[in-house]
Amino acid sequence: MKRLKTITGIALMTILGFTSCQSEVDDVQGENPNTNAANSTTSNNLKRTAMYDGSFDDFIDGTSCSSIMLPAKATVNGVQVTLLSQLDYQQVISILGQFNNDQDSVTLQFPLKVKTSNYTEVTVNNQTEYNAILNACTTAQSSGQDAISAVTINFPITILIYNVSLQQTGSVVITSEQQLYTYMSNISSTELFSINYPMSVTLIDGTKSTVSSDAEFQSTINTSIKTEATMAEAVQNSKKVETILVNGMFKVQSYLNAGVDSANNYKDFTVDFANDMSIKVVNSLTTAATGTYAVSSQTDVFLKLNFSGNASFSLLNNTWKVTSFSATSITLQSTTNAAVTLVLKQI
Repeated sequence: MKRLKTITGIALMTILGFTSCQSEVDDVQGENPNTNAANSTTSNNLKRTAMYDGSFDDFIDGTSCSSIMLPAKATVNGVQVTLLSQLDYQQVISILGQFNNDQDSVTLQFPLKVKTSNYTEVTVNNQTEYNAILNACTTAQSSGQDAISAVTINFPITILIYNVSLQQTGSVVITSEQQLYTYMSNISSTELFSINYPMSVTLIDGTKSTVSSDAEFQSTINTSIKTEATMAEAVQNSKKVETILVNGMFKVQSYLNAGVDSANNYKDFTVDFANDMSIKVVNSLTTAATGTYAVSSQTDVFLKLNFSGNASFSLLNNTWKVTSFSATSITLQSTTNAAVTLVLKQI
């Protein structure tokens, strides 16, 4: 599960500010059928949603269950990099993105510290100890106990506290994920709780939603996890498209605009996509145009083309959605006009 977060300070055992006086209970008292025990589905959903998400530095450590604490050192594609702050991540990203058909490698320098999904800091002395952390993450993911990052709760929220007789005994205002994780990890067997709905959440695609019950919360998580899986698949497909582009030379097989196919204007040209994200258009061994390209993804894969030096190819300057691809062909659709399509055919 993945999403970008900012590293925060550690306060795992922070004492929660429970309020149990009768006047405050009266303020939030009322019908609430969503009363949960410590082992309920909602309790698990809240705990997993509140876990520390270390996915923001996955390009360095390869695991979303923890993150590397700075300062740290690593060797990236043979280049030693010192990471003093998150600003230094860009150096790593630049090295990894320099070529799109090479085998990237990141070697961490031990000892180092990591922050784990339960907000604790651990010193790792060698690769064997680090492998144990990676294996624990794999186990958590396979058993459905890793962080749910497809949904982010917008704080504050209020938790209503009940005894086993379903009498409300108090409430607590939760203002952060770490506080929520701590509460859900320490709720006793003699306590019941419910969320004082409605609750605002942000989904994996950046949209905000309001949930009004435990059932809606579960449904929202399920839907957003499916979107997250689609986005992850798009990332993998974007890498495949990059590889196809770099490994071949292409012709414009079709350029359809307003029902007219202008492919004949491009029949004498060959397009070469280099692994440094540059493009060269050749006509009888003469460079007719140059440019750049970029492959990106959301729930779909996109190819951005930027040509210069040739009026016909400048018409192709656009951000295109990849509607289909194979080892020898890529079909594109304009993101600004769905009636405009482009097919690149490998020669």
